[in-house]
Amino acid sequence: MDHTKIKTLGELKASGYSPRPVKQELRENLIQKIKNKENVFKGIWGYEETVIPDLERAILSMHDINLLGLRGQAKTRLARLMALLLDEYVPVVEGSELNDDPLRPLSRYSKDLIKEKGDDTPITWMHRDERYTEKLATPDVSIADLIGDVDPIKAATLKLPYSDERVIHFGLIPRSHRGIFVINELPDLQARIQVALFNILQEGDIQIRGFKVRLPLDLQFVFTANPEDYTNRGSIVTPLKDRIDSQIITHYPEDLEVARKITEQEAFIKEAQKEKIQVVNIAKDLIEQIAFEARDSEYVDAKSGVSARLTISAYENLMSAAERRSLRNDENTFVRISDFYGVVPSITGKVELVYEGEQEGPGIVAHNLVGKAIRTQFVNYFPDPERLRKEKTGNNPYNKIIEWFGDSNMLDILHDFGNKEYKETLTSVPGLAELVDKYHSKSEKETKLFLMEFALHGLAEYSMLSKHSLSKGLQFKDLLSSMFTMPGADDEEGYEDDI
Repeated sequence: MDHTKIKTLGELKASGYSPRPVKQELRENLIQKIKNKENVFKGIWGYEETVIPDLERAILSMHDINLLGLRGQAKTRLARLMALLLDEYVPVVEGSELNDDPLRPLSRYSKDLIKEKGDDTPITWMHRDERYTEKLATPDVSIADLIGDVDPIKAATLKLPYSDERVIHFGLIPRSHRGIFVINELPDLQARIQVALFNILQEGDIQIRGFKVRLPLDLQFVFTANPEDYTNRGSIVTPLKDRIDSQIITHYPEDLEVARKITEQEAFIKEAQKEKIQVVNIAKDLIEQIAFEARDSEYVDAKSGVSARLTISAYENLMSAAERRSLRNDENTFVRISDFYGVVPSITGKVELVYEGEQEGPGIVAHNLVGKAIRTQFVNYFPDPERLRKEKTGNNPYNKIIEWFGDSNMLDILHDFGNKEYKETLTSVPGLAELVDKYHSKSEKETKLFLMEFALHGLAEYSMLSKHSLSKGLQFKDLLSSMFTMPGADDEEGYEDDI
């Protein structure tokens, strides 16, 4: 039966409709989803065995919930997905401020209307999307915003004395009756405002300017909080924490595969980019490795966290770096290692440094993170240079490359090289193509070229070559000679900082 065709209270009663509290509604719909083996939290990766089971247990227990975790851990996304567990439509008294259930009216308006019209009381149907309310906690949020205040204009318009409860303008929380109410960054809410939530959470009482209005609000509360806030800006007052039934701790992806799924799902890659640019899987792993390196870096504040938004923005910038080159050369192309220096602006604004303003500035730290990511991933594709150093065997696969640079040769890889120039430059290094063929003979030609440049960067990270930033690209040369030579005034490409 299509309940939305029901237009009056009498028709609703005749249909056999039975109201249920929102937490009961969430619980029963979740039970049905679990029985049907449906995934409620689609698009959430890495939480299958940790956060999601905790969240489902909290919903089954009909608890108010606090999601505690660093930034970029999908806390708000989880809260929004909970709305999918609500019934698609529920009936409300038409014109009601508080989404009144026709069979359980809450407001004075609805009670008076039902008393006047009885079974002819008009009803409308509210979609689940309208039953989700989200508020970001900021220091300027007031009790009037959340709970309500006396409205003098309403009093004057309706010619009511201030003693009449109809002069109250209800805030966001009462207006979210029969739905999910989310407060993001709860510790940022002033302590006195947090205190105002006590009775709402437990008893349903609210008091506005001397009105003690008994409103048994039917709400599912979800809070989000960052543990950094507990010390830096604010805290959750203890009595409020005590009234939040379940606190669920979120976390960052624990492996590259999960991190890649998140980035590929969330990054906005344009159709034109997909058509013109190829991305090898190694490049995708390197993007994720940057975030893993940042989370372990001594220069990055671990308490602040490194959001998944870093890798999403970095991936978008990586594609745009390749697209820019593609447009300048009017040819399709593929992502290169040198494109990774185009992701630096995506990193600098998303990491909080331990010593802000010190010698290790955000730009230098970002370059170092890219380098560390290359170093970490290098040994997954080529022999470990450090192990070879210790073994001191004569069959070092890098010898031919190192010797060529040792003969005072150097190599410039410019950002805007066309495909032909890029290939010719890399293949001009003796032993580089042989190295890639030895360990990746079955790879496609684009992947092999990517690996050839990757090898140069990796050897530089392991101090077997030197790498310098030019104004238009990168230069590789022998490590020893670079220690004794400085760029001259006649150099065609001016040096910037070493990377």
